[in-house]
Amino acid sequence: MAARRGFSDTDTADEGVRATCDDATICKRFASSKGYWKDPYIQYFVRNVGERKAPEINRGYYARVRGVNHLLDAFIRKTECNCQIINLGAGLDTTFWRLKDEDLLPKKYFEVDFPVVVARKIHSIKTKPPLSKPLIETHSTDSLLLDSHSLDSDRFCIIGVDLRDISSLDEKLKKFQINPELPTLLVSECVLVYMTPAQSSNLLHWAADNFHTAMFINYEQVNMMDRFGYVMIENLQRRQCILAGVEACQSLESQKERFLKTGWEHADALDMMTVYSVLPQEDIIRIEHLEFLDERELLQQLLQHYSICWATKDKLKLGLSQVSF
Repeated sequence: MAARRGFSDTDTADEGVRATCDDATICKRFASSKGYWKDPYIQYFVRNVGERKAPEINRGYYARVRGVNHLLDAFIRKTECNCQIINLGAGLDTTFWRLKDEDLLPKKYFEVDFPVVVARKIHSIKTKPPLSKPLIETHSTDSLLLDSHSLDSDRFCIIGVDLRDISSLDEKLKKFQINPELPTLLVSECVLVYMTPAQSSNLLHWAADNFHTAMFINYEQVNMMDRFGYVMIENLQRRQCILAGVEACQSLESQKERFLKTGWEHADALDMMTVYSVLPQEDIIRIEHLEFLDERELLQQLLQHYSICWATKDKLKLGLSQVSF
């Protein structure tokens, strides 16, 4: 499963990481076109289905999308939509449109990514009515704020900022009316791994300090100290993607520990093979009929090297620590 975006110290590394945004979107476009899940909006960000992806890659993305959505939707239901979501390193993600269709929109949905990625996304929204219409339908006035690196409406906001720059992130979120009193869900998918441990630690600290009732969902690599992990690191390095934060990806325990050390009260983590095994079995049966998988061991190996970790703070006592699979 390709990572989505991230942060390293050189322009070359940042460019390599930004390219992973396209990788992930192309993989999701292909898997959804094969029927693994429905996403009627991704076609407006990636026109072509692209070349065939291996069945284990498609099933891996299925587990990723279903797993993250399961926790995200559970948080929204716990708060009865009286919440806000910040998607960190959102890339070309389509969750806002899905939530609107399913009547699960939070009070406001924020996306943050590199300015160059945000500019591309805003251009697509401006020029594709199926993307812009849902924004207009959830906006109360005639005009919404729109420039090359930011978009702001009543319910949806896209901000161009480097997540390593915490002061700029904080300043821009405040400018666009982030509400620290609202229950807040933060989501990152293959983002922290591209930051140094100090940079990701600063981000997690900032989130824990700013939101008293919150949940953080982090999807990324795990068990990276074995042979498979080393090969994955080498493959990404060849593409100028440096996993600067890989030390937090040693184990499920190290994934949880990073949150507990930065002000979060409770943390859980599962590898994606476990997540795959606890997803609704009737849907697993359905997707396993879509394509023949020659070697299940390949799928297991892949999924054992990705994880979902989720951490909570719960001043309002909403029962957030009970959110699970």
